[in-house]
Amino acid sequence: MTSSIRIYVPADAAAVSVGANAVAAKMIQEAEHRKIAISLVRNGSRGMLWLEPLVEIETPQGRIGFGPVGVDDVASLFEAGLGQAGKHPLALGIVDELQWMKQQTRLTFARVGLIDPLSMEDYKKHGGLVGLQTALALSGADIVEQVRASGLRGRGGAGFPTGIKWKTVHDAAADQKYIVCNADEGDSGTFADRMLMEGDPFTLIEGMVIAGVAVGATKGYIYLRSEYPHAHAVLQKAIAVAQESALLGPSILGSGKAFDLEVRLGAGAYICGEETSLLESLEGKRGIVRAKPPIPALHGLFGKPTIVNNVLSLASVPWIMAHGAQSYADFGLGRSRGTLPVQIAGNVKHGGLIELAFGITLREIIEGFGVGTLSGRPVRAVQIGGPLGAYVPPEQFDTPMDYEALAGIQAMLGHGGMVVFDDTVDMAKQARFAFEFCAKESCGKCTPCRIGATRGVELMDHIIAGKDRDQNIKTMRDLTQLMTDASLCAMGGLTPMPVLSALNHYPEDFTRPAMPLAAE
Repeated sequence: MTSSIRIYVPADAAAVSVGANAVAAKMIQEAEHRKIAISLVRNGSRGMLWLEPLVEIETPQGRIGFGPVGVDDVASLFEAGLGQAGKHPLALGIVDELQWMKQQTRLTFARVGLIDPLSMEDYKKHGGLVGLQTALALSGADIVEQVRASGLRGRGGAGFPTGIKWKTVHDAAADQKYIVCNADEGDSGTFADRMLMEGDPFTLIEGMVIAGVAVGATKGYIYLRSEYPHAHAVLQKAIAVAQESALLGPSILGSGKAFDLEVRLGAGAYICGEETSLLESLEGKRGIVRAKPPIPALHGLFGKPTIVNNVLSLASVPWIMAHGAQSYADFGLGRSRGTLPVQIAGNVKHGGLIELAFGITLREIIEGFGVGTLSGRPVRAVQIGGPLGAYVPPEQFDTPMDYEALAGIQAMLGHGGMVVFDDTVDMAKQARFAFEFCAKESCGKCTPCRIGATRGVELMDHIIAGKDRDQNIKTMRDLTQLMTDASLCAMGGLTPMPVLSALNHYPEDFTRPAMPLAAE
């Protein structure tokens, strides 16, 4: 047997969906057949999804990437000498030196794709637990101040300052407080939460523990969407490892401070991505929006003060605590500090995940990282922020990716998901889809959302069919204003955003030759 060669094959759901498990099994089989000692690590994805399954082989010069690798390619990798296979047709070079990777600023995702997700030893070796150890030496108020000073804002869509939410919970008097992670990642074109949970779960756990120590909470819940079975399996194993390593339990790292954590699965309701619906669901009730006030920070899970943060918000905290608030705030611009994981999807050549400081433009992302459309046709629109986000036309692609700049063009950042469309897209049909989506996913509590979305679908059917177009477009604008002003939550309140952006930027699609009504 020769000396062991370390090989990485992602266990990320995206890689598994295109055959990574079969490639990993073939790697082991081929090594045994050739009597070559290998150490196979199932890591997370690096985010270059068009190259999955991406196989990496550790060499003295760095990790060499090969991709996309199929089962039939494995034998030729061995024949080419694995670590010496630089001339193999699938060879990409040193992964860290690839242009896609070199242009990024990876803070939250620094370890994703690099480590064994379930190895605490690997996690510590790459800087894990430094943030928590720093936090344990501080008072709760000092931890909260570090988070506030970093400028970290909610990465789930609303962009609310994380430190302010934490301070509210810290200052609240209660016999029990909770930390709830919103992992109900349901927006179209988003997968950053899943990638982090599958590729570096201890970062999320560490962030939740720090939050608990900061505000005096001893119990945490990860509310995970049921459509993420791979993430669920990884989180369950990671929590068990964290308990064995005293990252969780009655005395965190021997500090005497307690924090326990559970994963709870949702049941596929988009509305449960809204924090109060999520809390209702966690309590075993139907996921219906709560009226605010009271806010969850004061009257949250089971009526107790509760921090509800997105996966990426909580996962950013360990880096902030390890490197200092100012180091994090030095990235970004204006009121958008730090970095943002951007997910590129839709009709695009190079889809995947990148992490960059706030301020990069849409054009740099779409053309520089995405490399244009997969169809080869011109980009006509990009939807940012999920199904309730605006459609942005090419003339606005020089807008920086930050909260305020996007708000200035009547768009929103949301969870950082971008879906690219070429010039064959029908924007009137996209506007109809926004209403239809809202009608199906509304919790039904408030009339503007429940009835407004249904009426919106009917109006769009009439407009597409050419029936009283001018009057129906006017009525639709009135309807969207009502939904914006009177809906109880963002489900109904933001549905007008994709509708109006489609109508305002692509009016010609609303006056095309009449099409038959959907029911005809």
